[in-house]
Amino acid sequence: MSGVYARQTRRIAVLAATAALATTGLLATAPAAQASPPTPVSAATARTYLSQLTVAAEGSSSGYSRDLFPHWITQSGTCNTREVVLKRDGSNVQQDSSCAAVSGSWYSEYDGATWTLASDLDIDHVVALSEAWKSGANSWTTSKRQQFANDLTRPQLIAVTDNVNQSKGDQDPAEWLPSRTSYRCTYARMWVHVKYYWGLKVDSAEKSALQGILNGC
Repeated sequence: MSGVYARQTRRIAVLAATAALATTGLLATAPAAQASPPTPVSAATARTYLSQLTVAAEGSSSGYSRDLFPHWITQSGTCNTREVVLKRDGSNVQQDSSCAAVSGSWYSEYDGATWTLASDLDIDHVVALSEAWKSGANSWTTSKRQQFANDLTRPQLIAVTDNVNQSKGDQDPAEWLPSRTSYRCTYARMWVHVKYYWGLKVDSAEKSALQGILNGC
């Protein structure tokens, strides 16, 4: 229990410091050198894509399992998708012989926190696997679902604070948005880019929320 307590104490301290910096205006944006996922389409293109997505009521989660979206797969050598994203999204990331990130720093775009331990980060599927299942991926082959779950080409994967990712769960933008309001435009562009490329549907509330964000970009 002492290790868990220490980790939580460290996390509270970092979040408090982050909040203090934000209040003083010193943490208004991410560090300029910070790496990031592939750049999503522009707001104008996202609005066009959104208008072309099929609108339908969200499907059932019946039959869903994360195992139907195999991840994290090997990308090269000993590196799997998670380690590739940690290297990509961090600063000064050092990896050991098994490709595990042993040092570096990571700025979580969703909440503005900075972490120095890879264990404090989750790799978020921007469009969650369960959300994808309910939006059309239930009819895909396992091979296609694996490609989706490990997609490094579209802005579908991002390293973020682990408990923030867990609080997001499989919610869509009508239900959950990053607490950093300055990142919401980017997030909406990412979401639409991914759904459009993969041919996934949106429900009416989701589309309305996305339209509202993109219209303000």
